[in-house]
Amino acid sequence: MQKWSITNSIPYLNAPPHLGHALEFVQADVLARWHRQKGEAVFYLTGTDEHGTKISRAAQAAGIPPQVFVDQISEQFQALRPALNLSYDAFIRTSDQKQHWPVVQELWERILTAGDIYKKTYTGLYCVGHEAFVTGKDLVQGECPVHKKKPETVSEENWFFRLSKYQKNLEQLITSDELKIIPETRKNEILSFIREGLEDVSVSRPRKDVEWGIPFPGDETQTVYVWAEALIAYISGQGGIEKWASHPADLQVIGKDILRFHATIWPAMLLSAKLPLPKQIFVHGFITTGGEKISKSLGNTIDPFELVKKYGTDAVRYYLLREIPSSEDGDFTEERFKERYNGDLANGLGNLIARVATLGDKIGEIQSKKPVIPDEEITRSLSAFRFHEALERIWQQINVLDKKINDEKPWEKSGTDSATLITEYANRIFVISELLKPFLPETAEKIQDQFRFSGEVLVIKKGANLFPRL
Repeated sequence: MQKWSITNSIPYLNAPPHLGHALEFVQADVLARWHRQKGEAVFYLTGTDEHGTKISRAAQAAGIPPQVFVDQISEQFQALRPALNLSYDAFIRTSDQKQHWPVVQELWERILTAGDIYKKTYTGLYCVGHEAFVTGKDLVQGECPVHKKKPETVSEENWFFRLSKYQKNLEQLITSDELKIIPETRKNEILSFIREGLEDVSVSRPRKDVEWGIPFPGDETQTVYVWAEALIAYISGQGGIEKWASHPADLQVIGKDILRFHATIWPAMLLSAKLPLPKQIFVHGFITTGGEKISKSLGNTIDPFELVKKYGTDAVRYYLLREIPSSEDGDFTEERFKERYNGDLANGLGNLIARVATLGDKIGEIQSKKPVIPDEEITRSLSAFRFHEALERIWQQINVLDKKINDEKPWEKSGTDSATLITEYANRIFVISELLKPFLPETAEKIQDQFRFSGEVLVIKKGANLFPRL
């Protein structure tokens, strides 16, 4: 059986999950489910990033120790699994001293052995929101454009990684698609950034300033810089360096704000440690609300749990996958959500299933072989991570079948003529349900409860409405 592995980024735990996290989790979940549907042995990894200054300050503000703080927030991220019906296989926490810390130590020891880290005193601008040093060209009117705050000026002695040494390697790997960045716009963006010249990067902070983190190997006065160990969660979460070496991630799903870390620092670390790179990185956009990025820092987050509670898991999955262009920014409004729900789910899919199930329920059992499920256009769309296009294609099939029923009026026919038409409709619905499985797994299961094959007999039994109109 062919193996296939996927990760989404490891969310940072300074605040509870928001709708932007839900988007990335659902996108990765669709791909994991689709590859399982193709008969592959899938390993889907996620987790939480739990160290650093921002978390220390958030825990201090909450009046609790950092470990208690991250335990509480990580639990909320893990609660996204049932809320969004996620199918990940492993969840790694970077505060896990048994599974994560030893892998971080081993990887940085490899990089030290390669001669790619050195110590120096550095003065620079530090954005606490990004947990990263930034330069003047990253700022707009002196502020971080994402977090709307001026960075702090920090002067300290740190360990540095020779990122500049790997500039040409990275440019060649990305240009040749050996490390494939999707979409093309993000590939071009990161190549432009690399060609401007990569500078060596700090990979530690003084332990007196940042105690909440992993001690730097061989230097107890330093803490491994949060990004320099959070990236390694992709390895520790898979079971360690040997597991990664035998099968690195086939795909990593990330947001556009962390592309530089994932397409420069992360692959350079792997090259230094003589480990294989991930094969592909898919970069999605942001969810905006009123044109502003949804962000914990800006305080305009939308609670995915509340949306699920109000509208249901698959309705939320559907909106995120259909309304938000896969690799671009997309806006969320509750008004637009309701339009999609009523138009596509209640009046579209739900109504179609109810109509055909009502007709078929009168017959009960029909002699019919399970239909083949070929759809090259949907395969092409999913292979390019264009979820909205794949769903658009499925809804075209729903609309075509709805029109066909209206035109043929099976309720006006009787006997064999009526049964023949209903058999055709039922078979098409079964195909639609199979195509929906990666996107709306619970809905697909409910449809197949109403249109169930037993050998070469199709049993139709009307069930409850899938999406009651709002």
